[in-house]
Amino acid sequence: MIKKTLKALVAASSVAGVAAVLATTAVAPAQAQELKIGYVNSERVLREATPAKTALARMEADFSKRDKDLNDQAAKLKAAADKLEKDAPTLPESERGRRQRDLVEQDRDLQRKRREFQEDLNQRRNEETAGIVERANKVIKSIFEGEKYDLILQDVVFASAKVDITEKVIKALNAAPAGK
Repeated sequence: MIKKTLKALVAASSVAGVAAVLATTAVAPAQAQELKIGYVNSERVLREATPAKTALARMEADFSKRDKDLNDQAAKLKAAADKLEKDAPTLPESERGRRQRDLVEQDRDLQRKRREFQEDLNQRRNEETAGIVERANKVIKSIFEGEKYDLILQDVVFASAKVDITEKVIKALNAAPAGK
């Protein structure tokens, strides 16, 4: 009698366990379908959005003169080095040494100016990018709240086109006034 009761309890608990597993798996797909997920390709936003293109054009305009000046200075330095090389056999040793020192000093000055230029350019690029990212994040948050997303991801390894909202973010960012 005790054996029959134990077998009945084990059987009942097994059926209850299977029923619980089935109930859980039946609910899981329904819950997964209710989950609204979006993906944003932030590199594409920084490459294609009008504010990013405008910032890039502004940076190019601001830094093009300095870049041209540095290239002109490099060309003059090369011309002076070529002239020294050509004239070296006929120059007195003291004159040749003086010109070489001048060239080395000019080259050091040019390299310093190039480093400063690159540092300034990088700093400006970082500032501009940070401003665009901040604006894009506001747009993404607005889409998140307005369209009731559960999750929006950036920079994932793989994402289906049906969850990619990058184009929507770019359009909203392009439409938003620059102050927002």
